[in-house]
Amino acid sequence: MTRVFIAALFAVFATGASAQDKPKAEIPAAGADGWITLFNGKDLSGWEGLEGYWSVVDGAIQCSETKETSKQSDLILLCSKDNPEKFADFELRYSWKMVTPAGNSGVQIRGKIDNAKMLHVGGYQADIDAGNGYTGIIYDEGGVAGGRGVMSKRGEKTVFDAENKRSATPLDKNDAEIKKMIKPIGEWNECVVRAEGNHIVYSINGQVTTDLTDSSPKACKDGVIGLQMHGGFTMTILFKDLKIKFLTK
Repeated sequence: MTRVFIAALFAVFATGASAQDKPKAEIPAAGADGWITLFNGKDLSGWEGLEGYWSVVDGAIQCSETKETSKQSDLILLCSKDNPEKFADFELRYSWKMVTPAGNSGVQIRGKIDNAKMLHVGGYQADIDAGNGYTGIIYDEGGVAGGRGVMSKRGEKTVFDAENKRSATPLDKNDAEIKKMIKPIGEWNECVVRAEGNHIVYSINGQVTTDLTDSSPKACKDGVIGLQMHGGFTMTILFKDLKIKFLTK
Protein backbone atom coordinates (compact mmCIF):
# COMPACT_ATOMS: atom_id res chain seq x y z
CA MET A 1 0.00 0.00 0.00
CA THR A 2 2.78 2.39 1.01
CA ARG A 3 4.84 1.57 -2.07
CA VAL A 4 1.86 2.13 -4.34
CA PHE A 5 1.15 5.52 -2.71
CA ILE A 6 4.76 6.63 -3.00
CA ALA A 7 4.90 5.54 -6.64
CA ALA A 8 1.69 7.45 -7.40
CA LEU A 9 2.95 10.54 -5.58
CA PHE A 10 6.22 10.42 -7.54
CA ALA A 11 4.26 10.16 -10.78
CA VAL A 12 2.23 13.28 -9.89
CA PHE A 13 5.36 15.30 -9.15
CA ALA A 14 7.04 14.02 -12.30
CA THR A 15 4.03 14.96 -14.43
CA GLY A 16 3.84 18.40 -12.83
CA ALA A 17 7.52 19.04 -13.44
CA SER A 18 7.26 18.14 -17.10
CA ALA A 19 4.18 20.34 -17.51
CA GLN A 20 6.13 23.30 -16.17
CA ASP A 21 9.11 22.69 -18.41
CA LYS A 22 7.52 24.38 -21.40
CA PRO A 23 9.83 25.10 -24.31
CA LYS A 24 10.66 28.75 -24.93
CA ALA A 25 8.67 30.54 -27.58
CA GLU A 26 11.04 30.88 -30.51
CA ILE A 27 11.57 34.16 -32.32
CA PRO A 28 10.17 33.74 -35.86
CA ALA A 29 12.66 33.58 -38.70
CA ALA A 30 13.48 36.81 -40.49
CA GLY A 31 12.80 37.31 -44.16
CA ALA A 32 15.48 38.07 -46.70
CA ASP A 33 15.13 41.77 -45.85
CA GLY A 34 15.75 41.13 -42.16
CA TRP A 35 12.19 41.82 -41.05
CA ILE A 36 10.36 39.41 -38.74
CA THR A 37 6.57 39.21 -38.92
CA LEU A 38 5.09 39.21 -35.41
CA PHE A 39 1.39 38.74 -36.26
CA ASN A 40 0.07 36.28 -38.84
CA GLY A 41 -3.16 38.18 -39.55
CA LYS A 42 -5.30 35.15 -38.71
CA ASP A 43 -5.12 34.38 -35.00
CA LEU A 44 -3.24 35.27 -31.82
CA SER A 45 -0.60 32.56 -32.14
CA GLY A 46 2.56 33.78 -30.42
CA TRP A 47 0.70 36.23 -28.20
CA GLU A 48 -0.80 36.02 -24.70
CA GLY A 49 -3.61 38.18 -23.31
CA LEU A 50 -6.54 38.09 -20.93
CA GLU A 51 -9.38 36.01 -22.32
CA GLY A 52 -12.34 37.92 -23.72
CA TYR A 53 -10.52 41.16 -24.48
CA TRP A 54 -8.37 40.31 -27.50
CA SER A 55 -9.39 38.88 -30.87
CA VAL A 56 -8.59 39.03 -34.57
CA VAL A 57 -11.00 40.97 -36.79
CA ASP A 58 -10.48 41.47 -40.54
CA GLY A 59 -6.77 40.70 -40.33
CA ALA A 60 -6.07 42.97 -37.36
CA ILE A 61 -5.63 42.45 -33.62
CA GLN A 62 -8.61 43.94 -31.83
CA CYS A 63 -8.60 45.07 -28.21
CA SER A 64 -12.11 45.73 -26.92
CA GLU A 65 -13.42 46.43 -23.41
CA THR A 66 -16.19 48.20 -21.51
CA LYS A 67 -15.52 50.61 -18.67
CA GLU A 68 -17.29 48.32 -16.22
CA THR A 69 -15.11 45.31 -17.03
CA SER A 70 -11.95 47.17 -18.08
CA LYS A 71 -8.48 46.00 -17.10
CA GLN A 72 -4.99 47.48 -17.10
CA SER A 73 -3.33 44.71 -19.10
CA ASP A 74 -1.35 43.86 -22.21
CA LEU A 75 -1.27 41.45 -25.10
CA ILE A 76 2.25 40.08 -24.67
CA LEU A 77 4.54 38.88 -27.44
CA LEU A 78 5.56 35.46 -26.13
CA CYS A 79 8.95 35.27 -27.83
CA SER A 80 9.91 38.55 -26.14
CA LYS A 81 8.65 37.24 -22.80
CA ASP A 82 10.79 34.11 -23.13
CA ASN A 83 13.81 35.83 -24.71
CA PRO A 84 13.81 39.38 -23.26
CA GLU A 85 17.55 39.82 -23.70
CA LYS A 86 17.13 39.53 -27.48
CA PHE A 87 14.73 42.48 -27.61
CA ALA A 88 17.25 45.25 -26.93
CA ASP A 89 18.17 47.03 -30.17
CA PHE A 90 15.54 46.97 -32.90
CA GLU A 91 13.18 48.82 -35.17
CA LEU A 92 9.52 47.98 -34.58
CA ARG A 93 6.84 48.86 -37.13
CA TYR A 94 3.08 48.61 -36.78
CA SER A 95 -0.19 50.35 -37.61
CA TRP A 96 -3.02 51.20 -35.23
CA LYS A 97 -6.54 52.57 -35.53
CA MET A 98 -8.68 53.85 -32.68
CA VAL A 99 -12.31 52.90 -33.31
CA THR A 100 -14.07 54.52 -30.35
CA PRO A 101 -14.17 58.20 -29.33
CA ALA A 102 -12.54 57.35 -26.00
CA GLY A 103 -9.66 55.09 -25.07
CA ASN A 104 -6.01 54.83 -24.20
CA SER A 105 -3.41 52.34 -25.35
CA GLY A 106 0.17 52.10 -26.46
CA VAL A 107 3.00 49.74 -27.33
CA GLN A 108 5.40 48.62 -24.63
CA ILE A 109 9.06 48.08 -25.54
CA ARG A 110 11.93 46.84 -23.38
CA GLY A 111 9.22 46.17 -20.83
CA LYS A 112 8.93 44.10 -17.68
CA ILE A 113 5.95 42.00 -16.63
CA ASP A 114 5.25 43.54 -13.22
CA ASN A 115 1.90 41.80 -12.63
CA ALA A 116 1.88 38.28 -14.05
CA LYS A 117 -1.74 37.57 -13.09
CA MET A 118 -2.99 40.65 -14.96
CA LEU A 119 -0.45 40.24 -17.77
CA HIS A 120 0.62 43.83 -17.19
CA VAL A 121 3.81 45.16 -18.76
CA GLY A 122 5.55 48.24 -17.40
CA GLY A 123 8.36 50.39 -18.75
CA TYR A 124 8.80 52.42 -21.94
CA GLN A 125 5.51 52.97 -23.74
CA ALA A 126 4.91 54.51 -27.15
CA ASP A 127 1.65 56.13 -26.05
CA ILE A 128 -1.69 56.28 -27.92
CA ASP A 129 -5.01 57.84 -26.93
CA ALA A 130 -8.27 58.55 -28.73
CA GLY A 131 -8.08 62.31 -28.27
CA ASN A 132 -4.42 62.43 -29.36
CA GLY A 133 -3.50 64.31 -26.23
CA TYR A 134 -0.78 61.78 -25.42
CA THR A 135 -0.30 60.02 -28.75
CA GLY A 136 3.35 60.27 -29.77
CA ILE A 137 4.92 60.61 -26.32
CA ILE A 138 7.06 58.07 -24.45
CA TYR A 139 5.63 57.21 -21.05
CA ASP A 140 6.98 55.19 -18.12
CA GLU A 141 4.10 52.73 -17.63
CA GLY A 142 3.81 51.38 -14.10
CA GLY A 143 6.91 53.26 -13.00
CA VAL A 144 9.14 50.41 -14.16
CA ALA A 145 11.63 52.84 -15.74
CA GLY A 146 12.12 54.65 -12.44
CA GLY A 147 8.71 56.25 -11.93
CA ARG A 148 9.44 59.02 -14.43
CA GLY A 149 5.91 59.48 -15.83
CA VAL A 150 5.91 61.29 -19.16
CA MET A 151 9.51 60.75 -20.20
CA SER A 152 9.62 62.50 -23.56
CA LYS A 153 6.90 64.86 -24.75
CA ARG A 154 5.56 65.22 -28.27
CA GLY A 155 7.61 67.77 -30.17
CA GLU A 156 10.62 67.41 -27.89
CA LYS A 157 14.03 65.80 -27.85
CA THR A 158 14.62 64.66 -24.27
CA VAL A 159 17.84 63.61 -22.55
CA PHE A 160 18.25 61.96 -19.16
CA ASP A 161 21.89 62.13 -18.11
CA ALA A 162 23.86 59.69 -15.96
CA GLU A 163 22.49 61.36 -12.84
CA ASN A 164 18.89 61.02 -14.09
CA LYS A 165 18.66 64.76 -14.71
CA ARG A 166 16.20 65.62 -17.49
CA SER A 167 16.66 68.25 -20.21
CA ALA A 168 14.65 68.90 -23.37
CA THR A 169 14.99 70.81 -26.64
CA PRO A 170 12.38 71.29 -29.40
CA LEU A 171 12.15 69.12 -32.51
CA ASP A 172 11.73 70.61 -35.98
CA LYS A 173 7.93 70.56 -35.50
CA ASN A 174 6.14 71.48 -32.31
CA ASP A 175 3.40 69.64 -30.42
CA ALA A 176 0.50 71.26 -32.25
CA GLU A 177 2.02 70.75 -35.70
CA ILE A 178 2.72 67.07 -35.03
CA LYS A 179 -0.78 66.50 -33.62
CA LYS A 180 -2.24 67.62 -36.96
CA MET A 181 -0.28 64.84 -38.68
CA ILE A 182 -1.87 62.10 -36.53
CA LYS A 183 -4.94 60.68 -38.23
CA PRO A 184 -8.28 60.82 -36.40
CA ILE A 185 -10.53 58.07 -35.05
CA GLY A 186 -11.38 55.48 -37.69
CA GLU A 187 -8.18 55.92 -39.73
CA TRP A 188 -4.93 53.94 -39.65
CA ASN A 189 -1.71 55.46 -38.35
CA GLU A 190 1.66 53.96 -39.29
CA CYS A 191 4.25 53.88 -36.52
CA VAL A 192 7.96 53.21 -36.14
CA VAL A 193 9.73 52.82 -32.80
CA ARG A 194 13.49 52.53 -33.04
CA ALA A 195 15.50 51.55 -29.97
CA GLU A 196 19.27 51.48 -30.22
CA GLY A 197 21.49 51.67 -27.17
CA ASN A 198 20.22 54.49 -24.98
CA HIS A 199 18.37 56.16 -27.86
CA ILE A 200 14.65 55.70 -28.67
CA VAL A 201 12.82 57.47 -31.49
CA TYR A 202 9.02 57.29 -31.93
CA SER A 203 7.57 58.25 -35.32
CA ILE A 204 4.00 58.39 -36.62
CA ASN A 205 3.09 58.70 -40.31
CA GLY A 206 6.68 59.50 -41.20
CA GLN A 207 7.10 62.25 -38.60
CA VAL A 208 9.32 61.94 -35.53
CA THR A 209 7.00 62.71 -32.62
CA THR A 210 9.54 62.43 -29.81
CA ASP A 211 13.21 61.55 -29.34
CA LEU A 212 14.55 60.11 -26.08
CA THR A 213 18.12 59.54 -24.95
CA ASP A 214 18.15 57.72 -21.62
CA SER A 215 21.56 57.50 -19.96
CA SER A 216 20.03 57.20 -16.50
CA PRO A 217 20.79 54.24 -14.21
CA LYS A 218 17.02 53.66 -14.37
CA ALA A 219 17.08 53.05 -18.13
CA CYS A 220 15.54 49.88 -19.58
CA LYS A 221 18.06 47.95 -21.66
CA ASP A 222 15.88 45.15 -23.07
CA GLY A 223 12.65 43.30 -22.37
CA VAL A 224 9.09 42.52 -23.35
CA ILE A 225 6.93 43.88 -26.15
CA GLY A 226 3.24 44.30 -25.40
CA LEU A 227 0.12 46.00 -26.73
CA GLN A 228 -1.64 47.89 -23.96
CA MET A 229 -5.27 47.81 -22.89
CA HIS A 230 -5.76 50.71 -20.47
CA GLY A 231 -8.30 50.40 -17.69
CA GLY A 232 -11.21 52.80 -17.20
CA PHE A 233 -12.56 53.02 -20.76
CA THR A 234 -15.17 51.65 -23.09
CA MET A 235 -12.90 51.34 -26.06
CA THR A 236 -11.83 49.46 -29.16
CA ILE A 237 -8.46 49.75 -30.87
CA LEU A 238 -6.96 47.76 -33.74
CA PHE A 239 -3.33 46.85 -34.51
CA LYS A 240 -1.87 45.31 -37.67
CA ASP A 241 1.30 44.93 -39.75
CA LEU A 242 3.50 44.27 -36.71
CA LYS A 243 7.08 43.48 -37.63
CA ILE A 244 10.53 43.90 -36.16
CA LYS A 245 14.10 44.07 -37.37
CA PHE A 246 16.96 43.53 -34.92
CA LEU A 247 19.81 46.01 -35.23
CA THR A 248 23.29 44.51 -35.37
CA LYS A 249 26.31 46.44 -34.19
